[in-house]
Amino acid sequence: MAKNAYTFAKRAKELAKKKKKEEKLQRKSARPSVEDGPYFDEATGEIVYPEPETATDPASDETPASEPNKPAS
Repeated sequence: MAKNAYTFAKRAKELAKKKKKEEKLQRKSARPSVEDGPYFDEATGEIVYPEPETATDPASDETPASEPNKPAS
């Protein structure tokens, strides 16, 4: 009789584990891709936060590195 209770509990545990795994896969598929968020750069050892890509004027993207009339300090 104890064997039947054991097999029942084991089967229930396996089914719960399978259900949890399926729910986790559904949650993972619903969230945005990893490329959208920060990532760990192994070369520098830092977390890199990508800049959001926005539709801007291409002419405004070109900013001078330094002003030619000012001396570098």
